[in-house]
Amino acid sequence: MNQAVTIDRPPLDQAIQTWKKLLAERGLAADLLWVFEENLCFEKAPRAAGGFHAGFQTKFSKATEDALDIAYEHFCETDARIVFYRLGENRHRSVCIMLGDAWFDAKGDKQGYNRHDKWGMSFHPGGRNEIEEVTDLSRWLRRIRRDRPLHEVDFCMALATIDEIKVHGRALAPHERFADQVVGRLRRVFSHAD
Repeated sequence: MNQAVTIDRPPLDQAIQTWKKLLAERGLAADLLWVFEENLCFEKAPRAAGGFHAGFQTKFSKATEDALDIAYEHFCETDARIVFYRLGENRHRSVCIMLGDAWFDAKGDKQGYNRHDKWGMSFHPGGRNEIEEVTDLSRWLRRIRRDRPLHEVDFCMALATIDEIKVHGRALAPHERFADQVVGRLRRVFSHAD
């Protein structure tokens, strides 16, 4: 008979200290730069390994100071595994993204995930690859948005969801998100009607 595993999530500061220690043990940068969905920039690059180039930007969509706290708290409200995932290094910083989904439950050492099952968390330090910070708006606008080559990032937090949590106290359901967009458009139309 299988009993459910009790998850005891640590405070975010403790999880980050464990993450930094793991990175330092592997000789990776322990200075962290956290990015979100809107910061990712995958581009087609036929000459690159895998046919794509992974980058990020923080210039066009900036995270608020509390974004990481809100994302962690939101993921902690679920039973889904939380993953601290290192995309690469940029200017002696580890570029990291927080992920959350049961899809990661089966991932272990063979896939590069350091598991902390008591916490319901995993850490993926990745390799020593350099990741480019994209500052050209046209490159960012042309980025790959669907069928991205790194499937793991499909489970990251979006800054738009952070905003929903701040405004509504929770992430909106898809139909609520659509209604919110329609209401916003109507407000803009009617504000110019005078």
